[in-house]
Amino acid sequence: MIETTIRRTLLAIAIVGLSAGLAVQYLGVADVRPAVIWTAATMPVVAILALSILRDLWAGRFGIDAIALVSMSVALALGEPLAGVVVAIMYAGGTVLEDFARGRAERDLTALTDRSPRLAHRKSDEALETIAVKEVKVGDELLVRAGELVPVDGILIDAGASIDESAVTGEPLPERRLAGDSLRSGTINAGEAFVMRASAVAAQSTYAAIVNMVAAAQTAKAPFIRMADRFAMVMLPATLILAGLAWYFSGDPVRALAVLVVATPCPLILAAPVAFIGGVARAARAGILMKGSAALEALAEARTAVFDKTGTLTYGGADLIEVETAPGRDPDKALRRLASLEQASHHILAEHIVAVARKKGLALSNPRDVQEYRGSGLMGVIDNTSVRAGSRSLVLAGKPLPLWAESGEFRYRGQPVLRVFVALDGRLAAVLTFGDALRADARTVLDDLRSMGLSRFVMLTGDDAATAGRVAAAIGIDMVVADASPADKVATVEAENTRAATMMVGDGINDAPALATATVGVAMGARGATATSQAADVIILTNRLQPVANAVQIARRTRSIARQSIIVGLALSGAAMIAAAFGFITPVAGALLQEGIDVAVILNALRALGGGSVPARATTAGARDAMPDIVRIKEERL
Repeated sequence: MIETTIRRTLLAIAIVGLSAGLAVQYLGVADVRPAVIWTAATMPVVAILALSILRDLWAGRFGIDAIALVSMSVALALGEPLAGVVVAIMYAGGTVLEDFARGRAERDLTALTDRSPRLAHRKSDEALETIAVKEVKVGDELLVRAGELVPVDGILIDAGASIDESAVTGEPLPERRLAGDSLRSGTINAGEAFVMRASAVAAQSTYAAIVNMVAAAQTAKAPFIRMADRFAMVMLPATLILAGLAWYFSGDPVRALAVLVVATPCPLILAAPVAFIGGVARAARAGILMKGSAALEALAEARTAVFDKTGTLTYGGADLIEVETAPGRDPDKALRRLASLEQASHHILAEHIVAVARKKGLALSNPRDVQEYRGSGLMGVIDNTSVRAGSRSLVLAGKPLPLWAESGEFRYRGQPVLRVFVALDGRLAAVLTFGDALRADARTVLDDLRSMGLSRFVMLTGDDAATAGRVAAAIGIDMVVADASPADKVATVEAENTRAATMMVGDGINDAPALATATVGVAMGARGATATSQAADVIILTNRLQPVANAVQIARRTRSIARQSIIVGLALSGAAMIAAAFGFITPVAGALLQEGIDVAVILNALRALGGGSVPARATTAGARDAMPDIVRIKEERL
């Protein structure tokens, strides 16, 4: 804040000095010389800039702003104070413009930090106390009022809640959460007040992780930016040489001054940082967290994509794929009776069946006379109807399948699914198929990535080769590594890294080593796998695959904008330097011209804050429809 104030003050002094000198000259005031006013207005800028350069040298850095210091000093030494004060205005104005550009680029990131949860309402012995969020402990019961931020990660205790997750995931519509669902800090209660149980302290909750990544994004430098810094260092000796040659061949020191004036390297020192910070901010708005500019650049360079299967390309759970019913039966009624019965079971699939029914808004009944057959199913009475559910052998007891159920049995034969048979009053009424279903957007995402230049796709899975092959063939994967352990995944990613820059996408804790090994690791972080998120460079906060393609598109667009700004800015500055060397540009005109170049470059870099939509998808004809190459890790070891 102090440096910003100083920069604005210097700009004001230079502008007032220029205006006063011009007024004195125009009015013909005999006792006051305009040159004295212009020199006096330039000197504070020279002094502050000299101190800044000395401070950088003391810290082991060389300030490229030395070109501006040399140009102002030379202007005053050659008796060109008007050129000196104009350069002072252009330099001070450039620093103020830089503050504006950085502030605009960081605004979305800063907004995330500013809205961090600060208070929580803790229930204790029927009393309610308001405490600082850092005092919340795991297991505390917290009341979240309407419109308030969820203070820490936790589990919903009440029957339901409406949660606005837009600030964390980018999803525009509130999500309905049921008892037992996970809640993330930083989201907003969009409905009535509810009670939750803290599952993490504030420092280890989702929003704290976001804030930490924001801090990293604002301070870390990408290799591209560091390269630009090194290249900018070449400009000072090159500028001095060109200025010296212009003076030597023309005999006019003013030409050398004009060369110095138009040589400010703002395209290098401003464009890349502003563009990359803007890209990180753009991604954050879309529910994509990038751990600094280096992660964004690495993502832009990826040419190979390696995907974990379970939980990444597939949903990673026992999802309801299909409900087949006997003629005249209602699928929802069959699901309602099954879920009502499953309330009496502690099996993990039973919990999922109940959750599916509740999400569909089905009213469940209390089961009676329940008998559970371990590993096979259970039976009981629901609304005076006898219900038997479970395996085919338990429900049918050796009887043949009715005709309506035969097609499904044939269709899912050999597939990695679980079939639940449901009989009502002794007659088969429905067959529900659960399985690890392919994500609806998986094929689309791969097509999008292919259209953006990624040319190789690999799938890693611990599943058997036959199961993996069917999934891979459905979405156009080039190679599958089946029966893979975490060590096998790391070895595969290392091998792909030697071929090209590799992006690894995964969601499980066992994916963390592979994510850390890849050129850039992308974690599907919606499920809160802490180890995975820590190992990754990019974190997707929504439980969808499409943001992976969006992240690559944002990264590539950002890098392209940074390059455009640098190349065009340097080309214009170079042309202006040559023109100045030949006497076509005066020092004052050169200062104005350079400021125009700086403004154009920064405005172009700020384009990284917007846009970034995924391009038109490639046709599926461009994907591989044949069976992929399959590597069977376990067989290779035998």
